[in-house]
Amino acid sequence: MVVPDLLYEDELKDTNGPYLRTLGLGVLALDPPELQLVQVIKRRRSVLSLADCFALVLALREDHALVTGDRNLRQEAEKEKTATYGLLWLLDQLVDLGVDRSTLHQGLSGIASNVKCRLPRDEVMRRFTEWAR
Repeated sequence: MVVPDLLYEDELKDTNGPYLRTLGLGVLALDPPELQLVQVIKRRRSVLSLADCFALVLALREDHALVTGDRNLRQEAEKEKTATYGLLWLLDQLVDLGVDRSTLHQGLSGIASNVKCRLPRDEVMRRFTEWAR
């Protein structure tokens, strides 16, 4: 899994970014043509943050995909015809890999309790129920 350098610097570097790097998170820079595409997308869809546009353009690379919970970003990714998955999909993949369910429950609880969280409540509750087994 990778993130664009702008997103890492702005959102992860001073929180859990260094820890995520030890787990294998990569940080990639965009090349000049990709930066031009960021500008095009940002002009076309001003509601997206710059970090969103960087992530979308990075996902356009071969063998890359976008993981997001943001509806506007997902819609733009669909226009660009890039593979897009949600946070809940990612957590399901971690369950399949054998990651401790109580750890995932704790993480999802923290995310779901955030006032900015827009994850579907019924889907979150379904996972809580499944992971409690």
